[in-house]
Amino acid sequence: MQTVSPLRYLPLFAAIFAITPLAVDMYLPAMPAMANFFDTKITVVQLSLSLFLAGYALGMLCFGPLADHYGRKRFLISGLVGFVITSFAQSQVTDIDLFNALRFVQALCGGAATVTVPGTIRDLFGKETAKGIAYVSMAMMIAPMLAPTLGSLILTVAEWQSIFVILSIYALFILLVTAKKFPFLPPKTRAHPKLFKSLATSYKIVFSQVKCYPFLLTTMLTTFTFFTYITSVSFVYISVYGISETVFGFLFGANVAALMLGNLINAKLVSRIGPLRMLRFCLIGAAVFAFLLCFILVTTSPIEWAVTALLFLMLHLMIISTNSDAMVLMTFPNQSGTATAIIGTLKFGSGACAGLLLSVFHDGTAAPFGYIVAGTVSLLVITQLVSWRFVQSIGDYATDSQNID
Repeated sequence: MQTVSPLRYLPLFAAIFAITPLAVDMYLPAMPAMANFFDTKITVVQLSLSLFLAGYALGMLCFGPLADHYGRKRFLISGLVGFVITSFAQSQVTDIDLFNALRFVQALCGGAATVTVPGTIRDLFGKETAKGIAYVSMAMMIAPMLAPTLGSLILTVAEWQSIFVILSIYALFILLVTAKKFPFLPPKTRAHPKLFKSLATSYKIVFSQVKCYPFLLTTMLTTFTFFTYITSVSFVYISVYGISETVFGFLFGANVAALMLGNLINAKLVSRIGPLRMLRFCLIGAAVFAFLLCFILVTTSPIEWAVTALLFLMLHLMIISTNSDAMVLMTFPNQSGTATAIIGTLKFGSGACAGLLLSVFHDGTAAPFGYIVAGTVSLLVITQLVSWRFVQSIGDYATDSQNID
């Protein structure tokens, strides 16, 4: 039925997904200026980030199954409309409480929009889902790489409000392109004609598949590691190793490049090797570099060692995360929105815990970061060892692949 290659849609999918890292990262350099503008503490402004993550997770959890029930495109467009309005509204407010409330609503709308993309990839790519997700993830990594720098550049010529105006304009452009170019796919067969019973049935179907639990847990743990890195890396590089902010920006970009490279490698190899084998092979590499990084940070070894270990760790973790997501999505052709909602909730829920755990164990050194990363990767290894008995039941679709081109 598909007359054109689904690869043509990947830039649009990546652009839609990019609204989240842009909304998260672009305003980070503006937080001190925002605290002065609102005449409040920086911690109150930082609360907006936690509210955004919570709202985004809730948006995916609520709207994922609704998209399965009613069709994805209407939720995508509605979410983008809400994102445009709330982004612009944030540039006009003068009260921090109202700003934080708008951030939460903005995140809900962002969740409604982006939750539709992985399910659409699953429908278009089928057994090549891991390949499609890898390409989209690789492209959208440009956003977190550039967002803080873009925010800083905006602040050199304008006030912080301009960041949210530009974010609104970007979302509006994506909305216009989406309305014309996003592929229309009819709703899947409903689990039940009544909405709430359909939603309950969809969640029941997903949670009843015990064989997916290890991959859901893998997704959660890898994302927790990513957020632990994002929360700690500036402290480790700048405060512990004493590098400048300029060098830090370069090293941060290098790690984003490592994530992109991981997705590129995965996209090229997963069709031949299969997502399950790719995941477990890279888990070995992740374990090696996680424990190496822990040793380097605990002993305060040269920064070159720490940078190298982090680069390879991020590369391996990205491949693990992409394939664990794909393994879950390929299991539920009719509940992909629900599965995406669960994946997203686990990801951002675990991410919200990273900062809390780091604050509990903070001792002024980089050691807690190393211990947490090594411990989390150890849990990943245990998770996959426990799931080994499911290999046969998932092997048929995990390793059978066809070329899309």
